[in-house]
Amino acid sequence: MNKTCYPLFGIVTVLNTPFTPVGMIDYTAVRKNVREALQAGVAGFLVPAMAAEVHRLSHQERLSMVQTVLEEVNQQVPVIAGAAENDLARSKLLLKSYMDLGCRQVLFQIPYQNEEQFKADFYSLVEFDVDMIMLQDWDASGFGLPEDLICTLFETVPAFRCLKIETVMAGYKYSRMLALTEGRLHVSGGWAVTQLIDGLERGVHAFMPTGMNWIYTEIYNRWMQGNRTEAETLFYEILPVLAFSNQHLEVSIHFFKRLLFRQGIYPSDLVRHASIPFDAQHQKTTDTLVQRVIDLENLLKKVRVTR
Repeated sequence: MNKTCYPLFGIVTVLNTPFTPVGMIDYTAVRKNVREALQAGVAGFLVPAMAAEVHRLSHQERLSMVQTVLEEVNQQVPVIAGAAENDLARSKLLLKSYMDLGCRQVLFQIPYQNEEQFKADFYSLVEFDVDMIMLQDWDASGFGLPEDLICTLFETVPAFRCLKIETVMAGYKYSRMLALTEGRLHVSGGWAVTQLIDGLERGVHAFMPTGMNWIYTEIYNRWMQGNRTEAETLFYEILPVLAFSNQHLEVSIHFFKRLLFRQGIYPSDLVRHASIPFDAQHQKTTDTLVQRVIDLENLLKKVRVTR
C-alpha cells in the first residue's frame, strides 16, 4: 500500500480540562487556551486525552470539549478527538458522536491483552468512516505495542496514519517504527518530552506535550531552521521544569493547570478527583518553576514581536 506520511509537523498541544472552583468545565477558558496556543503557533490539538483527565469526564463533557475546540480552531489546524475508553462499546459510541460533530480525525487508545484481541478491537473501531486514525502506544513501564502488530495494522487500514509513542525507551521505538515503515507512518512523541532533542534527532514528525506552547514551538522552529544550538539552549532552560513535572502524570496535570491559572487562562488549578497527594512542598516547587516558565514565555513573545 502506497501511503505517504500524514502532513502534521510541529507541536500538537494536549489540552488540560479547566474546571471552575466548583468543579464544572469552563468552556470560556477552553477557548482562551486554544486562542493562546494558536498564537504560539501550534500545529494541532489533541482533546480530550490523558492530560485532560479524560477518564474523569462524562461522555457529554468529552463531546462538549471537542465541539468547543472545533469551533474555536475553525479549521486553522487539525483537531484530533481522543476516544480513550476501556470498554469497546463506549469507544464506538464516542466515535459515532465525534462523527456527528464533524470531527473525523481521532485517536484510538485500546487496552492491550494480546494481539488477537487488540486486532479485533481495532478492526471493529475502523468500521467508522474516519479520515485519520492516530494510535496511542502508551506503556509507562515497558516497550508498548508489538512492532509487527503496528506494522500489520498500518499496512491494512488506510486511515491509520499516525502513531503516538509514549513508552519506555521511546527514542529507540521512534527509530524502529520510522525504519520499519520507511518513514511512511507519522510518528509523534508525547510523554517523553524530556527526550525532545533526541526525538528531533531521530526525525520524529510531531510532539504532543501539555502547555508551554510558546517554548515548545520556538524549540521546534529553531531546530527546523537549522539553529540547532539555539534550540538546545532553549530546551536546557526548561529541563528543571520537565524533571519535576514528569515525575507522574498527575504531577504534570497539577503543574500545568497551575501554570494556566497563574497565566490567567484558567479560572482555577482544580484537578478532579486527584489520586495522589500534591502537598505543600509540591506546590512551593511548582510556583517557583511556573514563574520560570512565565518569564521565559514572556521573553519569547517579545522576541517574536521584534522579528
